[in-house]
Amino acid sequence: MIVTYRSGEAEARDVVTRIESRGRRGVALRLDTTDIASFPGFVEALRGELPGGGLDILVNNAGTALYSLLRDTTEEEFDRVFAVHVKGPFFLTQAIEPLMADGGRIVNISSALTRMTFARSGPYAAAKGAVEVLTRYQALEYGERGITANVIAAGAVPTDFGDGNLRSDPGLQRAMIDLAALKRLATPEDIGRAIAGLTTASGGWITGQRIEASGGVRL
Repeated sequence: MIVTYRSGEAEARDVVTRIESRGRRGVALRLDTTDIASFPGFVEALRGELPGGGLDILVNNAGTALYSLLRDTTEEEFDRVFAVHVKGPFFLTQAIEPLMADGGRIVNISSALTRMTFARSGPYAAAKGAVEVLTRYQALEYGERGITANVIAAGAVPTDFGDGNLRSDPGLQRAMIDLAALKRLATPEDIGRAIAGLTTASGGWITGQRIEASGGVRL
């Protein structure tokens, strides 16, 4: 398993250690998805870690938050959120696709915010909406090789994302729990299992789809 990181090398290596403790092979590679010029070098490093085979699964999960009203969003903020969520996955997948095995799986991460609206989420949600459209085109154009492309649209997960905005705000947590049919917040494991469902045998005939993993928020 290849784990990538931009600045959290220690955390990435901890993940590798946990992978190896289960008898699997893990590798941590640095990757900044906003640095398109670095992709050829990254692909060469990736190729060196795939002896005798191609890459079976690509999960595009780099992300950054932006909490801003439309009227207040600067061009720099707009460019940053689209660079991370749209431009990066577009060109990274383009660069990696030749290494992917026939019948491989691409999973892009979106957000429940493309279906429902909250103030100060517009620019971020617009970027995620672009990811969902891009995914359908990846499914179409890579499908001739048997490669599927799908979206997991994640709901509220109290992690470090967005400087821990949700994790550190009990009131916001309560509000999200009240909106969810399952009456709890998601865990990282919940999202991981949703991704796994699209990368195993059950995902072989599913492509170009948006699967929301939000616990039934605002049904």
